[in-house]
Amino acid sequence: MPAATIEEPVLPTYNLDMTELAGGTFTSIDAVQAALEEQCYVADRSLATALFLSLRLRKPLLLEGEAGVGKTEVAKVLASMLHTRLIRLQGYEGIDVSHAVYEWNYSGQILAIRLAEARGEGHEPPDIFGQEFLIKRPLLQALEAGTDGKPAVLLLDELDRVDDEFEAYLLEVLSDYQVSVPEIGTIRAAVAPAVVITSNRTRELHDALKRRCLYHWIEYPSAEKEYAIVSLRVPEAPERLRAQVVEFIQELRSVDLYKVPGIAETLDWTRALVSLGQTALDAALVEDTLGVIVKNQEDVNRLRGPAVRELVQRVAR
Repeated sequence: MPAATIEEPVLPTYNLDMTELAGGTFTSIDAVQAALEEQCYVADRSLATALFLSLRLRKPLLLEGEAGVGKTEVAKVLASMLHTRLIRLQGYEGIDVSHAVYEWNYSGQILAIRLAEARGEGHEPPDIFGQEFLIKRPLLQALEAGTDGKPAVLLLDELDRVDDEFEAYLLEVLSDYQVSVPEIGTIRAAVAPAVVITSNRTRELHDALKRRCLYHWIEYPSAEKEYAIVSLRVPEAPERLRAQVVEFIQELRSVDLYKVPGIAETLDWTRALVSLGQTALDAALVEDTLGVIVKNQEDVNRLRGPAVRELVQRVAR
């Protein structure tokens, strides 16, 4: 099967079921949830349902939530579950087609023209707008992946950081799994990728893009869920330390901070404490390692001293 086809723009239909492409493994929400846990990702049933439907309906999954709650990790875990390639496009202000989709190899084109002239073939210019001169960026790579019938997982990370113009450009990709290259035509995926989009809501994404997606909001985890995550990801941590770290972070999220820690910080802190040989929390240790969980100087100053001691006393009871 070819990875992609080039043809005139025609509205395609995608009846492929990703759960079937995955070998029929993910035939139920419970199977998806179990597969996530096998990859050390603890997911609520609502997230497993959204992911299952995204695979079954062949629609992008838009994940929103605070930074550090595990949105990006969903795409990484999904690629592992499907035993396929993860292609990531990091969103940032000013990103354009040449960075995200394709650009032409201008130096190669000029060299081809000069070689033709040197050979006396100047009257018949070479085809400098062929595939061999096309530099493929992440979006085009994702469309062309899948020669073995397994679609890639395309991660559009922090899409809220991109400009409105680029977000509008993505509508064709997310609707029809194709891109238009004026010099060539329309390049359409033979097997459409599984698409995961993340947003930290630094700005609101447009309704036109949201309508093309399934949506799920990832909350900060409950204490029970966070303990399960820490136990899976940092099993070497003593049980007492795990419990105290989780309780401390849960208490910390109720403090008026500029940026409260996410699960990523919880895991980093637990690993840091284990590397220091700690089996329990104490106030001095917490103050020394505040920079692992709090990344704002005003927040650090607010917590130092009495605030840290009070929090440690609560979790040590």
